[in-house]
Amino acid sequence: MNYTILRDSLFYIMVPMIFVALFTPIIKKVAFHINALDVPNGRKVHTKPIPRLGGLAIMSGFLLGYILFGEPDKLMNSILIGSFIVVITGMIDDINPIPAKIKFIFQLLAVIVVVIYGNINMNKLTVLGYLIDFKWLTIPLTILFLLACINCMNFIDGLDGLASGISAIYFLTVGIISLLMSRFGNYYVISLIMLGCTVGFLIHNFHPADIFLGDSGSMLLGYLIGVVALLGYKTVVLTSIVIPLLILAIPLLDVAFAIIRRKLKGESMAKPDKAHIHHQLLRRTSSQKTTVIIIYIIQALFSLAAIVYMLHNTKLGYILYGILMFIVIIFMLTTDVVVDMPAQEKKLFKKFKKKAH
Repeated sequence: MNYTILRDSLFYIMVPMIFVALFTPIIKKVAFHINALDVPNGRKVHTKPIPRLGGLAIMSGFLLGYILFGEPDKLMNSILIGSFIVVITGMIDDINPIPAKIKFIFQLLAVIVVVIYGNINMNKLTVLGYLIDFKWLTIPLTILFLLACINCMNFIDGLDGLASGISAIYFLTVGIISLLMSRFGNYYVISLIMLGCTVGFLIHNFHPADIFLGDSGSMLLGYLIGVVALLGYKTVVLTSIVIPLLILAIPLLDVAFAIIRRKLKGESMAKPDKAHIHHQLLRRTSSQKTTVIIIYIIQALFSLAAIVYMLHNTKLGYILYGILMFIVIIFMLTTDVVVDMPAQEKKLFKKFKKKAH
């Protein structure tokens, strides 16, 4: 393997990592000064106000990495513009919460910039060897995909170091796949820069966290995760857009479970609760650190399966995915992650009572 590539790769990771690790305490002081704090309530697991605005530290590291190592072009300009829109929107929300509709409008604007101006799209999908051409649905589905990624990371950001750690595993995985396939360029550089940023931030964000990502951070990570997935697909690093979805199995499953759970309860999709995957594990472990490490391990196993699959050992890849999905199904059946058993029993009892009368 080329020594120069390995040396450069190390710089892509280490420079943003060191910068973010050193810059984050400054952001923490700024957050305290402007009262951008996450105050504990009945749904949250921390017991004292924690500063937010973590996204500002990560964005600063990403920007530094891009200036030093990126190659300016129209595509990268669109990614940066979208990133700024997402981070500024999140920062405003971290300081003074804004309505979900307003937040969604700016998320949509950021996504449209990168899809239309940057010309990033998902025009085809390969599933189990079958090719699906989206044709006129290409742009709407690409926009929907990026919006889902943004809100997916926002959903799972519920424990110290969870979202930032999962993001680090994601960027590491796509970086490894790109390295093994000898595919480089801005796609590879972005992945490693963001790996450095997330690890640098994780130093302050892992339990016990002294700063949170906030919406500025979780939305930025989701946005760049989606962009990296589409760039990898566009440059044929990832043979199918399904690969990054499998790498992100835990966040995506958590969102899917939440949608089903709230639909069954007749609740709004936006209503928060304490039945997410990390909440279910936390009840059993009674430890944030243990819970997060368990999720890291499961996420890393999904990533390993993706790497094996991309190395053209498809049979072994399918076996690993099958084992992991079996574990997920067992977890789903033995917890309240999809169905709140006591609530469902009460609902059935009420229906039975009404019929009896």
